[in-house]
Amino acid sequence: MISSSTAAEVARGVSRLLLQEGYSPILEFTLPNGRRLDVAALGPGGEILGVEIKVALADLRGDAKWPEYLDYCDLFYFAIPPDFPPEHVPGQTGLIVADRYGGEIVKQAEVQSLHASRRKAVTIGFARVAAERLSSILDTIAQSNSPNLVIPDAVDES
Repeated sequence: MISSSTAAEVARGVSRLLLQEGYSPILEFTLPNGRRLDVAALGPGGEILGVEIKVALADLRGDAKWPEYLDYCDLFYFAIPPDFPPEHVPGQTGLIVADRYGGEIVKQAEVQSLHASRRKAVTIGFARVAAERLSSILDTIAQSNSPNLVIPDAVDES
């Protein structure tokens, strides 16, 4: 879960930027290796873009897991708020600076191509998560519009 209001604002700005760039983002996406990206996005050509948000220098310095994202992304970025010192972000990644209103790609990520089977697994996982989240949102809207509506749990259906 995105842990602070600043991180949530950066996530919003990153999502807005990615939408403008032709990507379809979702927040908090778990990769096949069990690692969770703060923002994952599917590009117009099927490329997988991953973003790790850092709002505190101690969090960045203590993060030894970020290289484990690289095998599942064509493009990988760190995203930071405007007041974060960018010189501490690892040089081998892309960099996005964002706030609640939007963001800017300050340094392009280097493209690496995923193996076709890995791309397929990540893309299918992405599609399933996005569809399940949309279904949940639609259920919430339906229940708020019709308070007596009973929606069965998907796990209870046989």
